[in-house]
Amino acid sequence: MPFKTMSTSHAFAPELTESDLLAMRFKDLMALFGRLESPTVKDMDGEFAARLLAQPGALAHLIGHLTVNNPVMPGRWLCKAFKPVSAGRGQGYNAFAHLGRKVQRYPMQTLIAPSRYDGRPAYTLVYASFRSMCGAIHMVDEVRRVGPDLYLGIGTWGFTDRQRRMPLPFVLRGPIAPYLGHLGQPKKGFDVHQEIPALRKRSSKP
Repeated sequence: MPFKTMSTSHAFAPELTESDLLAMRFKDLMALFGRLESPTVKDMDGEFAARLLAQPGALAHLIGHLTVNNPVMPGRWLCKAFKPVSAGRGQGYNAFAHLGRKVQRYPMQTLIAPSRYDGRPAYTLVYASFRSMCGAIHMVDEVRRVGPDLYLGIGTWGFTDRQRRMPLPFVLRGPIAPYLGHLGQPKKGFDVHQEIPALRKRSSKP
């Protein structure tokens, strides 16, 4: 079912902690996301510890945890990492603990873009800019700032617009470590607008 965030005022919530977010229900996380503001591309520099939050249902919870905590592949999810590459764009990766070592996987391009839920700005991660499993399933994340060093993210993936509207919340804390370096090469000629509903509609107008 499509989900919209509802909000009448927008602000940070610096009184909240990571533990508070981990204890919140899914609907409360979505309501909070609608009240938050986006960080800038410049703000997001380094590695940010990552954990899943409450998911929209039992199946999403099971799939999410099997995906990010699978010892065979990709390993145990440690963080997302970002680096500005221009005033309006950045690049990043995910890191996992796998077979006793830290491994970078699933690169993404980052930018500020309208949220698919409320049209307001969100720090947006587009995975289809690179060739990877996450790119193949059209994964896109949106991130907004809760308070100092704490961020609420909403992940999406899927092959239809309906599938891509299913929100999958996660929390980021940091930066906790420096960015390790870029992973992979962006696709030549890739148009990031095609992965973001509001930008796709604008670019398709004559």
